[in-house]
Amino acid sequence: MNCPQCGLWNRASLTACARCGAPLGSADGKPAWKEKLRDQKRGSVYYRPDEEGVVDEALNPDQRDELAEEMAQLKTRKAEGYQRLRRMQVRSAERGAAPTGRHIRTQSADAFWRDPDDTGRSARIDWAGPNASQTRISRKSAADVPPSPVDDEDDETWDDSHNWDPLWAEQDAYGHSFRTGRYTSALPLVPKRVARFHAFLKFMGIVLLIGLCGAAGFFGYKYFEARAQQADDQNKASVFASIKDDLAAHTILIPGNDGEQIYIRELHTSYIVEGGFATIEVADHTWYDSLEEVTEPQMEVTLTPFMKTASGRQQPMSVINYTIDIPLSPIELNTPDTPVKTVSASMYTMSFTVRPASKVTINGKDVSDTVNADTGTFSYNATVQPIGDNVFTVTCRSQYCRESSMTVTLYREPQEIPLDLAATTYSSTSSSKMLVSCTTLPGATVEVLSPFSDLNITNLSSTGAFTFYALFDHIGNNTILINSSFPGKKTSTIEYTVYYVPSPDVYTPKAWPLTAAGYSELVSNIAYRAEHSQVYVVIGTLQYFVSEKPQMAVFNTSDDGKSQPVMVENYSRTTWVAGQFYRIYADAYSTYNNMPWLCARYTYDN
Repeated sequence: MNCPQCGLWNRASLTACARCGAPLGSADGKPAWKEKLRDQKRGSVYYRPDEEGVVDEALNPDQRDELAEEMAQLKTRKAEGYQRLRRMQVRSAERGAAPTGRHIRTQSADAFWRDPDDTGRSARIDWAGPNASQTRISRKSAADVPPSPVDDEDDETWDDSHNWDPLWAEQDAYGHSFRTGRYTSALPLVPKRVARFHAFLKFMGIVLLIGLCGAAGFFGYKYFEARAQQADDQNKASVFASIKDDLAAHTILIPGNDGEQIYIRELHTSYIVEGGFATIEVADHTWYDSLEEVTEPQMEVTLTPFMKTASGRQQPMSVINYTIDIPLSPIELNTPDTPVKTVSASMYTMSFTVRPASKVTINGKDVSDTVNADTGTFSYNATVQPIGDNVFTVTCRSQYCRESSMTVTLYREPQEIPLDLAATTYSSTSSSKMLVSCTTLPGATVEVLSPFSDLNITNLSSTGAFTFYALFDHIGNNTILINSSFPGKKTSTIEYTVYYVPSPDVYTPKAWPLTAAGYSELVSNIAYRAEHSQVYVVIGTLQYFVSEKPQMAVFNTSDDGKSQPVMVENYSRTTWVAGQFYRIYADAYSTYNNMPWLCARYTYDN
């Protein structure tokens, strides 16, 4: 310690300072520092001098002191927990919550290291079984149990009338578990929670059972339904679309035993079962041929079969129903190109194609006798009034088809001055000139704007009639153009197209062959050749179509059939077929995709 006089540090065993001799102890001879430490409380700062007298001032407490304090706190918490646990067990036991018949024992950890003769605390809670109504609780000394911060109800569960038995009185499996280093503790479950859990399990079991029964019933029903459907399908007739005599039909297969007869009431016919089926083929038109008017695109068909028994009786079978399609009668407009056409003449020729032997009417007038028996084409000279729209309704009823119709509108501008061509005016000719007769308002002035000759207006002032010869300067369509004027009235105009092609004996001798040199010359001078309607002969195989209507196809005109392509438009009366070999006479017209474009007038197969 330090000397109070000189401040020299002296060993603790010395009673007087080694320098000045001042006493170091108290009045009773003990060192003063011991009295100081004994009387004062330990502080939070510690001074640790070494052998040389250097003092180390430590701000942190000693770790051993901290450990001692934690151990003391742990012991206190264990005691309080033990007391609370014991009271909870007693309260549960009094309420009858004993899940098993095994013994449940509790005791503090330090009881295992205490002498058996010692009066330390120990407790044991015994249940006689799961149905036990009483619980025996014993303790050795109530005075040894420290008070616990629980309510009065917990304290009332204990009294001094209970007997205490030492824990080591019965050495069963639970007691031996402590000797082997294992501590076993079993606590009773809360009764209400157990009951709810059991009820939940029972409810889920019932739900699962109901679900399984429902699933089994559903799948069983589906299985037997499928079996019944399969058996019904095996006995059900089958209907297939087919072709009979190149016409739409249906084939019906009715199952049965070989040799049996099946009678169809609607067909008035019996069929023999062969190979397990009676085969019935019925053309679709059978059901609507006798009907006067058929407008619906489909029809429902019903067959009523009967099985003929050995005794001659007819046993009814399942009715057969199916749907048939009723096609429209085919009709095609050839001239004009569109259903609406603007014309200027009083007469216009319309051309159509239908199925041969069809019944055709135009605005209610029967023209069936004009239909070609081989090709089905026919023409109609329509009178076009200068009233604007002239509507023509064409109806067609072909065999095995329902009626179809088409409307063609020819528009002719209303005229203040009547101007018409004669009804006998041709729309096509093989001559380079044609006589044209016209009528107009008497006293009117007429003017022919297209090439013509020999205009005769002698009767123009009296009857309004006049004539002239139209001249055709190129092969193909040529337009006749006439004007009629009168003071105070709007001028009337007629444009009439005439198709001019010389006869074969005149046209074909003018043809040039498409050799290599001729093909090159045509490509180089196509505009000039088209202006003068130069005729060429095209010999080769039709490679492919550019257009179906009108027919426009490509031919290779070289000797090997692989080069010198030309595009030819068909104006002849022959319908071309791809892949066929033709000899065609055609005149130059223009170019198409860098190929010469020719217009065919005559076609030959060889």
